Amino acid sequence: MVETKLRLDHATVIVNQGQPGEKTILDDVSLTLMPEDFVTVLGSNGAGKSTLFNVIAGSLPLTSGSLFLGEHDVTHLNEAQRTKFLARVFQDPKLGTAPRMTVVENMLLAERRGLRRRLKNRGLTEAKRAEYAKVTATMGNGLSDRLDMAAGDLSGGQRQALSFLMATQLRPEVLLLDEHTAALDPKTSTQLMQVSDRRIHEEKLTALMITHHLEDAIEYGNRLIIMSEGKISLDVSGEEKKKLTVTDLLNYFNRY
Repeated sequence: MVETKLRLDHATVIVNQGQPGEKTILDDVSLTLMPEDFVTVLGSNGAGKSTLFNVIAGSLPLTSGSLFLGEHDVTHLNEAQRTKFLARVFQDPKLGTAPRMTVVENMLLAERRGLRRRLKNRGLTEAKRAEYAKVTATMGNGLSDRLDMAAGDLSGGQRQALSFLMATQLRPEVLLLDEHTAALDPKTSTQLMQVSDRRIHEEKLTALMITHHLEDAIEYGNRLIIMSEGKISLDVSGEEKKKLTVTDLLNYFNRY
């Protein structure tokens, strides 16, 4: 029997509980991810996508329900504690990097994700530098030529590529891609999406990706879910997902 990677059981989030403005923003959601699942997540604004990610990341507590990593109950771990097994790339390239630190310094920092960080002895050896040059070269956007440049001076695409590399550097148990290509121009977005897909498969990562690009939701991943009013309204995988078209998804959204 294959052990599950991540499991949400009856996850519910209610804001302003007991007050006139009480609202359920995640409504009894149960979701199971198997190892190496790559799930694309669709939904209109306010559907619950970001709430789902915030719950998994630990930045938003559950009102009720549970979260398991494998067989371990991680419901009550805080956001910092979850960085030991989880990484997230946000839509804004500025959120994933330290702007005044160089590319190599950011990558060294990422290697200590979930550990106590030290300011002394950053540990940059020639071998480590060569390793970083090799991995940044896989992004195909000139990042490998800017290892000593401050992250804040990179282009948006390069900075987001660095954020993605930092998130996947230690092969997290769960990777959350939170519209990570949305702020980029079409060419850069396509390039980063292709690199992301390749790295997810090569590293055998388990990932969820929020996107508003219907074509990307169909093309990438082995599974697709649609959220509506805090619930998962559609969950397809395998051959059923492969048969989906953009028209199918548009028709589905028009019904809700």
